[in-house]
Amino acid sequence: MARKVLLIEDDKDIRDTIVYALEEEGIAVTASESARILKSLTEINPDLILLDNWLTDWKSDVNGQQISKQLKSEPATAHIPVVIVSAVSNIQEVAKAALADGYLKKPFELTSLLAIVNKHIKAKEE
Repeated sequence: MARKVLLIEDDKDIRDTIVYALEEEGIAVTASESARILKSLTEINPDLILLDNWLTDWKSDVNGQQISKQLKSEPATAHIPVVIVSAVSNIQEVAKAALADGYLKKPFELTSLLAIVNKHIKAKEE
């Protein structure tokens, strides 16, 4: 079964880098610059969600922290691991408040990205 990641990141360069790195590891990636992709969450059925904390989605006022809390509070989505990705200095506290399963601080090394993705996908598979 192919491992699947949903990536929500509004910075095109970061989004493209993550997609490339994960696809090189054989991980299928659905990437979006906006949280609107969550309307298709059931069809995507990801093993992990990588979620930028500061989305500049002009059609909404929500951020990654709010989205993560919502996903984790709904029985239908609570089982999906969420990793907050951000450059904020207090990312550990932000991720905890967001009920996220983990965090990745920007800028990040690709080895760190792959380690956290593999960790959460493996934990979900077990």
